[in-house]
Amino acid sequence: MRSKFDPQKHNRRSIRIPGYDYSQPGAYFVTIVTYQRECLFGNVIDGEMRLNENGKIVDHAWHDLPNHYPNLELGTYIIMPNHFHGIIILNDTVGAGLRPAPTKPQKRHGLPEIVRALKSFSARRINERLKSPGTPIWQRNYYDHIIQNDREWNNIHLYIESNPLNWAADEENPIHHAQ
Repeated sequence: MRSKFDPQKHNRRSIRIPGYDYSQPGAYFVTIVTYQRECLFGNVIDGEMRLNENGKIVDHAWHDLPNHYPNLELGTYIIMPNHFHGIIILNDTVGAGLRPAPTKPQKRHGLPEIVRALKSFSARRINERLKSPGTPIWQRNYYDHIIQNDREWNNIHLYIESNPLNWAADEENPIHHAQ
């Protein structure tokens, strides 16, 4: 069963709002696609994503982000064979959540910097593993959506969770791009 969040309707182009402060508190849905849609992170088998070593590197980089960005919480995510979906929550207070409050004011980091960090941390480690320094792993841009309310949150959460089950019909699945 497909969730209400439709990848055909919500295409991969950025819809960033001009003048919007992407470091302000809120929840953001992001999609990052591999360079040339190459399947680098594992396979979907029987509706379940099975990460390979590269996928495990992306998983580690995702979970490591809050260690670098104290105003960040991680929401639902999925690593697919050639793309990543995740919910990034930026808190109002730096150091909110389980981490102790900082002793001095710290900069709030924005969504573009956090996505760049995920891409660069994972790409560097994957290239080290493959002994291929500088090889592109991710496409240059990414898709983002500001989550406006609980209904959107729930739809996106379901979309992320159901992604492996819908892999056969996913627009990022290479079978749809074969010549």
